[in-house]
Amino acid sequence: MMKKCLLLAVITCLLMASGYAQGKNEVNRQLLPGWLYGSVTDGKTGAPLAGAAVFIYDLKTGAVTSENGNFRTAVLKAGTYLVEVSFEGYASAVATITINGNVQHNFTLGTTIVEQEGVIVTGVTTATRLKQSPQPVALIRQQQLLQTSSTNIIDALGARVPGVSGIATGPAISKPVIRGLGYNRVVVVNDGMRQEGQQWGDEHGIEIDDYSVQRIEVLKGPASLMYGSDAMGGVINIQSLVPAPEGTVKGQVISEYQSNNGLRGFYGGISGTQRGFNWNAYGSYKGAHDYKNHYDGYVFNSKFDQKNFGGMLGYNGKWGYSHFMASHFNQRIGMVEGERDNSGAFLKTDSDGNESPASDADFKRLRPYGPYQHIRHLKFIWDNNIRLGSNTFAATVAYQRNQRQEYGAQETGTPEAWFQLQTINYALKYHLTERNHWKTSMGVTGMFQQNNNKAEEVIIPDYDLFDIGGFMFTQYTYNALLVSGGIRYDHRHINSKPMIDDNGDPRFVAFTKDYGNISGSIGASYTLTPRTTLKLNIARGFRSPNMAELGSNGAHEGTRRFESGNTTLKSETSLQADAGVEWNSDHVSVSASVFYNRINRFIFYEKVINNAGADSIRIDPETGDALTVYRFNQRDASLCGGEIRVDLHPHPLDWLHIANTFAYTRARFSNETEGTRNVPMIPPARLLSELRGDFLPKGKFLRNLYIRLESDYNLRQGNAFTAYNTETPTTSYWLLNAGVGADIYNSKKHKLFSLAFNAFNLADIAYQNHLSRLKYTAANPATGRTGVFGMGRNFGVKLSVEL
Repeated sequence: MMKKCLLLAVITCLLMASGYAQGKNEVNRQLLPGWLYGSVTDGKTGAPLAGAAVFIYDLKTGAVTSENGNFRTAVLKAGTYLVEVSFEGYASAVATITINGNVQHNFTLGTTIVEQEGVIVTGVTTATRLKQSPQPVALIRQQQLLQTSSTNIIDALGARVPGVSGIATGPAISKPVIRGLGYNRVVVVNDGMRQEGQQWGDEHGIEIDDYSVQRIEVLKGPASLMYGSDAMGGVINIQSLVPAPEGTVKGQVISEYQSNNGLRGFYGGISGTQRGFNWNAYGSYKGAHDYKNHYDGYVFNSKFDQKNFGGMLGYNGKWGYSHFMASHFNQRIGMVEGERDNSGAFLKTDSDGNESPASDADFKRLRPYGPYQHIRHLKFIWDNNIRLGSNTFAATVAYQRNQRQEYGAQETGTPEAWFQLQTINYALKYHLTERNHWKTSMGVTGMFQQNNNKAEEVIIPDYDLFDIGGFMFTQYTYNALLVSGGIRYDHRHINSKPMIDDNGDPRFVAFTKDYGNISGSIGASYTLTPRTTLKLNIARGFRSPNMAELGSNGAHEGTRRFESGNTTLKSETSLQADAGVEWNSDHVSVSASVFYNRINRFIFYEKVINNAGADSIRIDPETGDALTVYRFNQRDASLCGGEIRVDLHPHPLDWLHIANTFAYTRARFSNETEGTRNVPMIPPARLLSELRGDFLPKGKFLRNLYIRLESDYNLRQGNAFTAYNTETPTTSYWLLNAGVGADIYNSKKHKLFSLAFNAFNLADIAYQNHLSRLKYTAANPATGRTGVFGMGRNFGVKLSVEL
């Protein structure tokens, strides 16, 4: 009944808003569709910029400038939009333009290393200027990713965005952490829809191919207003399938090699738009053998391989657009256990269960040995944006099927565990046209979800989940001031199904749970001077317990734990305040943000202690291994910290750039557990410094040459959750990285390809990241060191060819 009432209330609001708009916005009804045309030139010389991209994110369409710097879009539906113009080596320009018939607008771009402008769509209902977002949002473009060598997309983000890190289980698996919050507290959005995989597990990645990524927006802080449950820590919005500009066909080929683990990657994509019809297709492969470091040598079974393909078909017209997208991600990942003999050699297990030292051929093999995981993620998205009078109706529906198979140390060809998660996501939004500086949207979002166990070994029960939430969001913009806010109500129903084991004993007991909560936010940004922007935001978020926290009962092989759920868990709620300032001059740019987040009923797992005061141990009936028992608990917690970035580009050395970022998060429980109040899995403070030189911005054959040297210093994390030996402190470490790259042009001034060389950990330092789960694998009998260490010295090369 509650769900029906909520849906009825939202529909009523939509009808009332539609009637209000039709009755009051007589002026807007007279607006006529038309095209946007103009030129893009260099702000200093006035020279035309050929190949600059003009894009309108609300309409998902754009254009590319010709040889003389001119552009013209397809016919656009009437309305007011943010238009972004970008060109490599220049700062982006953003303008608010009203389409009322054919409109001309000319853009001038200036060269700068600091990205001061841009358009974002994360955490809002329509496109917003990056500088005006009350919440801290970072924007990463494909060009920046191409200049970064990493083994997964989250590690690449962590190298670029302060406050972002990853919980790693080897080079292929990294779960996003934003300001100390991860797992189901961070929502990952891909091509307009939240990614639903195995977010609850430590050893599960995000099933997104990094080569296909065009741009990423990272929102720090609660975003439950737009995304419902789980977005307490923030949102990572990844955009892969973007329509090509009208009248163009373009392609791209990417190839990569890394020396340390022999990583080889290939990507090919092609897209086009003709008379409104747009299409896109891509495919990629990435594979690597075991990585090595100074202490461990080659780390056995840290290998992986993955394949991904996808595409899009759609149409853009005066009435709006309709796009259908599909992708399939397929990955095999070796699981590092760290078992070694007395000499320190890693051990492998054959099909008969016998152990022997791993050989060089075993390290160099690409296909993982057991234990390993096989993950497949199939996704379909239908995204629509339709003009209704002067307003807009947006409807998105998606289907996702995530399958994760786990294979034991003995490779039998039969999975020991097989999770199949199927999700139908939906989002219906109604955007009122801008009137008197106000932009208001409302809508309904949610999902249907079903989990099935398809193998003998299980850890969480089969379940069905239904989720629905209704929201209203409004934004007021006037000159230098932007104020935004809204409110949302969510309801989630979970039906957990019973299961009987082979002995006739109950493995899982049936239960149902209903969770409901209110979330909201209010924030403002103010451009105090053309150089200075002030920001403030207060947001309330929430998260319902996931099924692992509620109902798990079994051996979690990937984590080597026996996990026990708790059906009495309540929803987490948070109240966070953010404040920030940005100051930009011709030669210095400074941004700083601080936050305080109070979380009620924070869910965490802790070791279970038996009556003798020792760790509680359960024997895995499948493998015979002794596993430590963990249970889920709740306690109030608070997190505080912030990030600061300082960029220096002194005159007359305009080619020189010195960038420094510092990020810090401190998290504490309200009460002690075994003498500690520290929250688990909190990244250490981190200082990133980069010395960079940019040369030849307008060279004849060689352009945009850069040389950079990077210092990555991770401070000691002594604030570990030491209760029941759950965590241990982690020592500090300092990594030196470097890179050089350039764009290569032909005599006709056409770009042929981009080439980037990168060096990671030049000093070959042996280190353990505090968020690396490999830190807690088996000890090395030969050295006494617990766990394995991170990747050693690594050289990489990345080639990108635009067709």
